Amino acid sequence: MLFSPLGKLKGALVPAIIQDATTKNVLMLGYMNEEAYQKTIDTKLVTFFSRTKNRLWTKGEESGNVLHLVDIKLDCDNDTLLISVNPNGPTCHKGTDTCWAENNSQNFGFLTHLENTIADRIQNADAQKSYVASLFAKGINKIAQKVGEEAVEVVIEAKDNNDDLFLNESADLLFHYLMLLQAKGFKLNDVVTILKNREK
Repeated sequence: MLFSPLGKLKGALVPAIIQDATTKNVLMLGYMNEEAYQKTIDTKLVTFFSRTKNRLWTKGEESGNVLHLVDIKLDCDNDTLLISVNPNGPTCHKGTDTCWAENNSQNFGFLTHLENTIADRIQNADAQKSYVASLFAKGINKIAQKVGEEAVEVVIEAKDNNDDLFLNESADLLFHYLMLLQAKGFKLNDVVTILKNREK
């Protein structure tokens, strides 16, 4: 058992942060005692101690939206759990993906922000003022051609010793590739999914 060797936590009620094992998004916060922890380990379904019901409560026991256990980690102070899960449906009792009403979608930080900016420029920007909008207005052939040009420039700079030029050309290539993906109706996550499926 996790709590038994840790005297300060035995019999305690500790916070359990629930995180999607794939997207890394935080889904909810619950509380566990030693019994809830052990049931989670035994059943591989996340179980909490409900303070309102004053009993053990397996998430999704009524809705079917269970949380399949992937991993449990204890923090540096030995008083908080980080539980990685594969959720089966929305996590919040209000029907949203998370208890903060956020979509539990894959996020790649700044690259996701950049994808969203590109999508916004495609939909709303003036082609006279926006580079993205103007390139999309020229059609997919022009976008694909631009990706090819940037790829060649990356290869050329890779053969030289100017790291600054190499990195800038790499940034140009990635930016135009993200545009090409959207022109084809895809996002970066579609490519990541294929790479994950290839992983051995």
